[in-house]
Amino acid sequence: MPISKKPRSKTVVKTPPKASAPAALPDRRAMESFLAVIAGHRGDDATAKAQDVMYEAWERTTPRSRIALARKALGISPLCADAYVLLAEEARSIEEARDLYAKGVEAGELALGPRGFKEYAGHFWGFLETRPYMRARAGLASTLLLLGDVDGAVAHYRDMLKLNPNDNQGIRYVLAGCLLRQDNYSALKELLAAHEDGSGFWLYTQALVAFRESGGGDEQAAALVRDAWSANEHVPAILAGTKPAVSSNEGYITMGGPDEATYYVTECGAAWHRTPGAVTWLTKLAATLAPKRRTRATMH
Repeated sequence: MPISKKPRSKTVVKTPPKASAPAALPDRRAMESFLAVIAGHRGDDATAKAQDVMYEAWERTTPRSRIALARKALGISPLCADAYVLLAEEARSIEEARDLYAKGVEAGELALGPRGFKEYAGHFWGFLETRPYMRARAGLASTLLLLGDVDGAVAHYRDMLKLNPNDNQGIRYVLAGCLLRQDNYSALKELLAAHEDGSGFWLYTQALVAFRESGGGDEQAAALVRDAWSANEHVPAILAGTKPAVSSNEGYITMGGPDEATYYVTECGAAWHRTPGAVTWLTKLAATLAPKRRTRATMH
């Protein structure tokens, strides 16, 4: 079963060494081709053949060649959801991307059929057949969010977690950010309780909820801050504006690093600032904690 995008252990996503022209990292989706061979999932039907074309498309490095292969895949089978996903990624506008992702979701639903949804429910993503649909639906939700339709995005994210509670795509993090935007703390508490997660994102969010309920006056809230600090010590300073934001340009983030903290503040920082006294409370507690020297493993 594939692991979540946000590993619980403190790891770092290794960025390639600086050079005049960094090598392009391979698209992880292309690796599914090998998994399909190992699992014996290569089929002779049109949708399977179209998916093989998409595995080739993910390996291409130029938009023109990727788009050409995506269109070829759709010519083989209009039920190839990943073809719509790729075309959405290359779209010229958010609205165009939204429409293409929506077509991908529809294609994925038809490809799986009622039997597929019944068979794979609760274990989506663990089966290669479900991944194109899940990619399309995640893309659709993300475009809805960018277009300001938070309710629409939340509905998709909630359904996706029902289909795949193991959440290999890291949907819970985006959903948590959406619920904070909506000030829907009752739903947020249910989400936090449903997933055991030692990431800084999860722990800082739990600390915010605890502060809102107790005003920071109980030990549990303070303990959550200490745990969150151990996971990522950069969040309080970036949240308070005393340390600059550090974004990752490589498509990967360093677990426990300032770029992960920046991602968290981008997604959840507004909720902290909307909660009177929360940032000050967090900053004061963090000031009592000494930075820890860590030896971090690397991964991408």
